[in-house]
Formats: sequence, C-alpha cells, structure tokens
Amino acid sequence: MRRSDGTARSGGLGRSGPDRPTAAERASAMAARFSGGWPFGRVIGVGVLIVGLFSLLAIGVGGTALADLTTAREQVVNTLDPAAFHASQLEVELLNQETGVRGYALSAQPSFLNPYFAGLIGQRRQVAALRPLLAGMPAAQADLGQVLQRAANWRITYAQPTINQVKAKGKPLTGASLAGPSVNQGTVVFDRIRGALGHLQNNLAVQRKHAAGTLQDAASLLQATLIVIAIALVVTVLVLGFGLWRSAILPLRRLASDARQVAEGDFEHQMEPGGPAEMRALGLDVNRMRERILAELSALQATLAALEARTEDLQRSNSELEQFAYVASHDLQEPLRKVASFCQLLQRRYAGRLDAKADEYIEHAVDGAKRMQALINDLLAFSRVGRTAQRREPVSCAVLLAHAWANLAADVRRTQATIEVGELPVVLGEASLLTAVFQNLINNALKFRADEPPRVTVSVRRDGEFWLFSFSDNGIGIEPEYAERIFVIFQRLHDKAAYPGTGIGLAMVKKIIEYHGGRVWLDTTITAGARFWFTLPALPEDEHASD
Repeated sequence: MRRSDGTARSGGLGRSGPDRPTAAERASAMAARFSGGWPFGRVIGVGVLIVGLFSLLAIGVGGTALADLTTAREQVVNTLDPAAFHASQLEVELLNQETGVRGYALSAQPSFLNPYFAGLIGQRRQVAALRPLLAGMPAAQADLGQVLQRAANWRITYAQPTINQVKAKGKPLTGASLAGPSVNQGTVVFDRIRGALGHLQNNLAVQRKHAAGTLQDAASLLQATLIVIAIALVVTVLVLGFGLWRSAILPLRRLASDARQVAEGDFEHQMEPGGPAEMRALGLDVNRMRERILAELSALQATLAALEARTEDLQRSNSELEQFAYVASHDLQEPLRKVASFCQLLQRRYAGRLDAKADEYIEHAVDGAKRMQALINDLLAFSRVGRTAQRREPVSCAVLLAHAWANLAADVRRTQATIEVGELPVVLGEASLLTAVFQNLINNALKFRADEPPRVTVSVRRDGEFWLFSFSDNGIGIEPEYAERIFVIFQRLHDKAAYPGTGIGLAMVKKIIEYHGGRVWLDTTITAGARFWFTLPALPEDEHASD
C-alpha cells in the first residue's frame, strides 16, 4: 500500500499475517508460474541453428548456380571463342598458300612462294592450337580432319605439280597452260577446302550460340537465386529479431521498469518476471531481494528511532558538557584561584614560624591547587578542539615549529636542547592548533629526556595524498605495550613527582591531528628514544604537482 505522495508507508513494512503470504510462499508461487519455459541459451541456440541451416542452404544453391555460370563462361571464353579465332586464322593460312602458288605460277619468281611456305607453318601452328580446344567436340574434330585432308589433296594434285612445272621451265605459266586442266582441278579442290572450313566455322558458331544461351540462363538463375536468398535473409532476420525482442528484450524492459520502481522507494511493488528462464530467475532473485530489503528496512527504522533517541540524549549531554566547561572556566576558576592565592600567602607569611607538619600541609595545599588549575586549563583546552573552529588557511609548518620552539625557550635553554629540521611543507589548517601539536611533542621530548641533552629531529615526506611527518628524540623512550595508552587523556606512565604534568599532551596531539583529517601513532620499532609519526592532508595544488 502506498500513500498519496508516492512514498512507501513505513507502518506496513515487513508485515505478515494470515491475509498476506510470506516472501518464500510468493517466490515459490512465481517459480511454479513461470517454470517450463525455454532458457535464454536455448532461444539463442535455436536462432543460431536456423540461421546456420539457412546459410548452408543459401551456400549450396548459390554455389550450384555460380558453378553453372562459371562452367558456361569457361566454355564460351576459354574454348569456343579461341576455337573460332584459330579456325579463322587457319583459313587465312590456307589462303596464303593458295595466293603464293598462284603468284609463283604467274611470275615464276621464288619470292612469291614465301606466303605459301609461311602458310604451311601457320597451318601447323593453328592446327596444334585447335586440336585441344576441339577435344570435347567430335563433330568439329571431324570437320577439322576433313579440312586438313582436302588441303593435303590440294597440295598433292595442284600446288606441288604447279611449283615443279614452273621450276622446270623457269618461266611463268601463260596462255593455254594457265587455263589447262590442272589449274581448273586446283580451283575445284581449294573450293572444297573452303566448304569444309565454312562447315567447321558454322559448327563452332552454333555451339557458341548454344553456350552463350546456357551462360545467360546461368546468370539469370544466379541473379534470381541471390534475390531469393536476400529476401529470405531479410525475412529470417526480421523473424528472429522480433522473436528475440518478444522473448528477451521486452521482458527485460519490464523487469528493469519494475526494478526502477522498487529503487525509487516503492518496496511494496510486486515484481512479475517473464521471458527466458534465466531472466525469470533473475526477476525472482530481485523480488526476494526486495522482500529482504523490506524486512531490513523495518529493522533499520526501529534502529533509526533508537538512534534518534540516543542522538537527542547525546546532544543533551553535549549541552551539559558545554555548560560544565563554562562553569569550569568561570565559576570554578575563581574560587580555585582564591584557594591557591591564600595558600601561597600562608606559605609566604608563616613559613618557618609553625612546626614542620604545618609547613608540609601548606605545601601540599599549594601544590594541589596548582595541579587542579593545570588540570582544568588542560581539560578546557582539550574540550575546545573542534568546537570553536576557525577558518582554515595555508600555514607553513616550518613557521609553526619555530613558534612552538620559541614558546619553550626557557626549557630549551635549561636542558640545552637542540633540534634538526628538514624542509617542511605548507598545509591547510588552524595555526594555533597545529602549533600546539608541535609544542606538545617538543615538550614531551624535553620532559622525558635521558642523561644527555635532548636532541629533536623533524622530517617529512610525501605519502600519497598526505604529508607524513616524523618527530623523534633521544629520550628515555616508550615501551611498545603503551603505544595506545599514551594517547588516552590523563593516562600517565610515570609518577608525577619524577615527571610533572597532567597526562593530556599526547591526547591533545591526537585530537588535533584527527580533527585536521590525519592520524598519529608511535613507532614501536625504535629502541633508543621515541619516534612519533603523524599525517596531514596535502594541499590540492600539491597533489597536482606530485602527479
């Protein structure tokens, strides 16, 4: 159920009862409702199988048509056309022979026989080219044989006798001898050669016409086959695309719409997945996740209600702490100052006039008042960290360290302390707080010194987005088991008579460093002296420069 503003009603989250089935029951009902369908892998597999079978069929039909076209083309281009060409050239060679014999007979000059002899050579060349081309054509082979037989008969009955006769007389055949029976016989025989050649050429022309028709039919068949394949391919793609859209894409869109509706806050929206089995399983998983979110959200709301109550208590407690800080800084400080002042007056006026016990009691009272003032002042300083935030600005750590060193000048001269400082960066922070960090660390090194004069070493290096500071000394050191305890407020490792102080210095350092986004820790690997590490975020321009 939803409110009119579109947000889920919090009172109904995670409800269950006799009128509302549980999440497991609804999931089981959905699984039973949508079971039995094809998985998405099978849908894709059937589609691929259909496309594959169609492709094989198209390749087979198209390949057959292309093979027929290639065969017809080879017949025309590589067989019949060259055969017709060589047949015509054979006719030219035979005519050269006849012309050469006739010219020699009329002139009796041997040079006129050159066409005859060249024709004989050309005849053999053309015949050699024709024979393999006519290998599959018996009729054309028979016509070629007849042409060659008649050409040989012409040379025997006319050409060779005429040449011999001219050579014997040494002069042209004229008059009656030219019109003699041998000349007429040669003309008749050569005309028979022309007839045989014409029959061969007609035979080749008929076969070429038939082959050209076959070629045209094969081209038409291939064209029709390609058109049919293209149409069938378009239809197949459309059918498969529609099937994929219907079985997968549309259910996926519905599932995405349901998921968006749930993501927008309508956790009561019931999801009904469809489509392939994998998609239905995904929908069921999302629906179970929605049911889990409902339950978790109900528990979270209860937790938030408790957290809000705790937050109110914490805010009230913080307000009371602030009031306490105000009282401590004003109302408690004034009577404490009076107690300390009068104790000091008693000490100055009556010191040595009373007995030793009285002097001891007065000394304890003065010391207690001073320690109470120091504790209150340190506690106030600790509580103010982060509450009276000032504007952060780029500050030089070298300048802050110099100020801290100057603030402790009296203790530095008394202990003869020295300091070694490397190049320190500029960071973004509050100058007074960071100065307190350096001052507390230096004071810690001066207080817990060894027999030799204190020596402080400060260095820094880049560590990703932070500056990593190293602050070490040559003092008495700190045992590793106290590495965490030393940062707890008012925790002391030594007697106050041997090492004075309130035990708040390192706690103040930790709070200030964490307030600036860094962290601080003790280096437990150091055996001589103590070394503290702490980090401070680098300036944005420093990050770009390091890149």
